[in-house]
Amino acid sequence: MLNRLDILKIFAAAAAAPTFREAAARLGVSPQVVTRAVRELEEMLGETLFHRTTRSIRITAFGQSFAREVQGALAVVDGLFGPATGQRDEPVGVVRITAPSGMGRHYVQPILTGLMQRYPGLVPDLRLSDVPSPVVDEQIDIGVRVGAIGDNRFVARMVGPLPMWVVAAPSLIRRLGEPKSRKALEAMPVTCLIDRASGRPWPWMFRGEQQFVPSSPAYLTDDTEVEIEAVCAGVGVGQCSEYLVRPYVRKGRLVRVLPSLEPEPWKLHVYRPRRGPMPRRIRVVYDELVAKLAEATWRE
Repeated sequence: MLNRLDILKIFAAAAAAPTFREAAARLGVSPQVVTRAVRELEEMLGETLFHRTTRSIRITAFGQSFAREVQGALAVVDGLFGPATGQRDEPVGVVRITAPSGMGRHYVQPILTGLMQRYPGLVPDLRLSDVPSPVVDEQIDIGVRVGAIGDNRFVARMVGPLPMWVVAAPSLIRRLGEPKSRKALEAMPVTCLIDRASGRPWPWMFRGEQQFVPSSPAYLTDDTEVEIEAVCAGVGVGQCSEYLVRPYVRKGRLVRVLPSLEPEPWKLHVYRPRRGPMPRRIRVVYDELVAKLAEATWRE
């Protein structure tokens, strides 16, 4: 249920945007929320604010006049919450974020540190977890997730692809040779990452949705970065997220093998709960994560 202030904020955004869909995108809500808010406001006022057709919307003369009054009123309301210095647009307060551990440490944390330098009043609360949790999702303002967001309670933005690479240490390749086929790979020592939710190893994935479940892995762990260190030590071949092994490949500590067998990349998403208009502190962090996390995704 939207309160009157939320309705006025949505109307102001709709009046300034070419379409309700664009207004919804700017606010981070669904177009249906904008449509409902405008309809409720028209019923309250007893006036038509927009002329609507199947192809377009056009604000009425009354709507234009009322929009000017609303913008002035919202500016006064915003001023009540601004600091005495006049820096009323600066985001202030806690923003609760969840992210996978590796992505959080190597990509999300540096982005948040940069934001804190620009906005000293911003207080990130970063929770790292490799197991999606409905309880955590209910408590956060913004989430970062690898894979699909199958929950209509959230607004999600797809940032880019995250491939999985098969990698091995040069020392292991010198000792056992480079695998040239899946059959050769399955005969080599391999590492496995344990699914913390089930306690079982994740299967290796290959192109065409084929899977390989090692019967006798050389090394198992539930931590992605520990697995990568084991692969670097020559313990076995590993299948790891490209964004995590990228620096090791660049430095020559790991070698990418069998690229023709790589599965379709996962997708990186930034998402947030549908809670109406976003406070500025959340919008600033959300937009920055969407823009800067593209550095984590793969670009050929």
